[in-house]
Amino acid sequence: MVPLSRERHGAKRVRSSVGFGYAAGFHIAYVTMHEFARAEALYPVLFLQDGAPGRYRPVVLMGLEAGENLYVGDDGRWAASYIPAMIRRYPFALSRGDRDGRYVVCVDEGSDLLSETEGAPLFDDEGRPTELIENVKRYLTELQQMDHATREFVEFLVARDLLTPLSMRIASGDRTRNVTGCHVVNEEKLNELDDETFLELRRKRFLPAIYAHLMSLPQVERLVQMRKDKEARSAAPESAKSASGRSRHAK
Repeated sequence: MVPLSRERHGAKRVRSSVGFGYAAGFHIAYVTMHEFARAEALYPVLFLQDGAPGRYRPVVLMGLEAGENLYVGDDGRWAASYIPAMIRRYPFALSRGDRDGRYVVCVDEGSDLLSETEGAPLFDDEGRPTELIENVKRYLTELQQMDHATREFVEFLVARDLLTPLSMRIASGDRTRNVTGCHVVNEEKLNELDDETFLELRRKRFLPAIYAHLMSLPQVERLVQMRKDKEARSAAPESAKSASGRSRHAK
């Protein structure tokens, strides 16, 4: 990602695409608390430690092992009705500038969506940002605001010791995977909160996100089934080849 500039990207265009092949290797994606309600029926929403002890980020789990996104098909299409905002905003991102600390729009120069001949231009003939860039700025600014609220939400959970480690053993084929490093809201501790703290959760409007997170946890079973379906599809061509070979040998 590099800062977007007229000098460097004045001739660049962005192609529209329905494909998400660039995300085929993402097994997790960061989500804001505002996305939990949309995500909970499709993905497990978990908390992962983010650098320093006591810091966590909410993510959706999209695969059972690193480098595998079960929601991206062979044709690049997304196999779910909701796509995390951090995936949708690609190839753009917002980053804090080095000089004044203000946020600047950045772009992935290696993205296949960038072109000099196809798509919507980033800058007009006068060198001014097009409406596309203005829309990107608004979208990224909204994400930044939601990210700030999400950090406050997670800090609240950590301060009240409401997050607890979750270890999962998932059987897939002839292997058993140990999924570790995930944290979830401890439902028992949540139910034992005093009335004042619980009312504070309600006043801050954190309760919907907490309940959506807890309701999302069974979606791990969806991932297991999606993995089995993928393995079955991969095995089918091999079975067809073997059957064809046996048929030729019989002849």
